[in-house]
Amino acid sequence: MPMQDRDVEDLKERMKRFGLAIIRLAGKLPAGRIAGLIETQMVKSGTSAGANYRAACRARSRADFVSKMGIVEEELDETLYWLEVSLEAGFLLPVDVNGPAHEGNELLAIVVSSIRTARRRS
Repeated sequence: MPMQDRDVEDLKERMKRFGLAIIRLAGKLPAGRIAGLIETQMVKSGTSAGANYRAACRARSRADFVSKMGIVEEELDETLYWLEVSLEAGFLLPVDVNGPAHEGNELLAIVVSSIRTARRRS
């Protein structure tokens, strides 16, 4: 498998692991209406990032790729927002949030870099 294909597969796997980590983390939120709303949003955005990355890998054009990667960027950023809110509301502890937040920020940096590279090549 060429290096670029391996990188794509590695990133697909990282995105999936991130989504699973978010699902597990969301399960630690306390019971209650407000925490339940945050849980739903966090799981939706955290798992959507990986699903949309897979869609971007099947883009029909560079413009389509950039557009779909923009959605991945938005979903990762939204997930990071919900992690911050959960932490600041006292629903989760820093020890629980730090690992997923770090990975989310790394994935976000990779996605932003990929978008910039694709735009330059247009």
